[in-house]
Amino acid sequence: MQQKEISRKDFIRMSGFGMAGLAFASGLLASSVEAFAGASEKTLLLKNVRLETGFIYDEDEVVQTKTELFCVAIENGKIKSITANNPNASNAIDAKGWLMLPAFRDMHIHLDKTFYGGPWQATKNVSGGIKGMIALEQQMLPEMLKHSTEHAEKLITLLQSKGTGFARSHVNIEPTSQLQSLNNLQKALENKKKSFGAELVAFPQHGVFYTDTAPLMKEVAKMDIDFIGGLDPYTVDGAIEKTVDFTVQLALDNNKGIDIHLHERGQSGLQTVEYLIKKVNENPSLKGKTFISHCFVLGMIDKIKQEEIAVQLGAAGIGIISTIPFAGPVMPIPTLYKHNVNVMTGNDSIIDHWSNLGSGSVLEKANTMAQLYNYATEFQLSRSLKLATGNVLPLDDKGVQQWPKKGDAANMVLIDASCSAEAVSRISPVKSLIHQGQIVF
Repeated sequence: MQQKEISRKDFIRMSGFGMAGLAFASGLLASSVEAFAGASEKTLLLKNVRLETGFIYDEDEVVQTKTELFCVAIENGKIKSITANNPNASNAIDAKGWLMLPAFRDMHIHLDKTFYGGPWQATKNVSGGIKGMIALEQQMLPEMLKHSTEHAEKLITLLQSKGTGFARSHVNIEPTSQLQSLNNLQKALENKKKSFGAELVAFPQHGVFYTDTAPLMKEVAKMDIDFIGGLDPYTVDGAIEKTVDFTVQLALDNNKGIDIHLHERGQSGLQTVEYLIKKVNENPSLKGKTFISHCFVLGMIDKIKQEEIAVQLGAAGIGIISTIPFAGPVMPIPTLYKHNVNVMTGNDSIIDHWSNLGSGSVLEKANTMAQLYNYATEFQLSRSLKLATGNVLPLDDKGVQQWPKKGDAANMVLIDASCSAEAVSRISPVKSLIHQGQIVF
């Protein structure tokens, strides 16, 4: 995990709660978000919904985004229809002209071990690098596990307030907590299943072989998880091929994906990337199902090597999950995009013993990316939104509307912005989150 996380904003209070069946309130409502999450209504009609409909050009340059107001009908968790706006519809929820965008997706987070929801704790200064942090975590986990279900639920509520309706969560699998961290998180996700979606990565936080985690990983791989995780094979386990071979074979044997943490910035990091590419090419069933989280080494190699590796990653269908660091290596995200590498983002740590600087907003991550790479034009900013939405955009590169469509899953966020470019540029406020057709924030 990354010890220095990106954040430029403090936590803010949730605002703009929605109420199913009534007009949106202008301020905070007395009813709780959980009441909405438990609602059983199968039909929802929204009016005054702002949707993007195209680009406005000055010669060949996109200078503005066209929007119009619509009525959006939702039934059984899907979009039933998108029709001309009827501002006088008395049976509709008033979306107040807020912009509807695809719900956000946090694709790298640790819901299972967080201080969020409990007393404030700053990050400790620990010596010994990642192994020193492992030793600290081994001491802390027994106490953390006592509250991990409750804290995970509160962290999910924070994510929802930032417009996120889905997360890929890494969950500790190691001898200290064994399977308890997984069991506790699964309880939290079960409690939130009507309002939040998730997929899980079995994460050997203390190494596969550095601690005796291999038997636990084999056990959990047969359970209801989605990805086999990993951590810095050379630094932690002392061997690249042995650990990667174990991870790949476990994924193949159990029909899982792969998502490994790779913080190593030197030759061992590059060798790990190249060896994983080789293994995926040997096993094509892993293409599109394999990801490297962080992968800081890409920001440390020269531009020629960046291009070469990006081409290989794209061809192998290996995605990069980046937390968009700016305190160290600048990741070559434009180069990755150029070669069709699937790039996604996440908050990693919100507040825990690894980092306490996360805001919970992946829209803020898109904004950080735009700043780092000077994506300042209307077109560039509008494209940057895909980092927050898991690569779903309202308009394609030609300005043709591609979302939302009839039959799409009703997972959307309402933002106080005129268009997606403004939403990214200003990290515009989230007013409501709809998950599977239900207003959950």
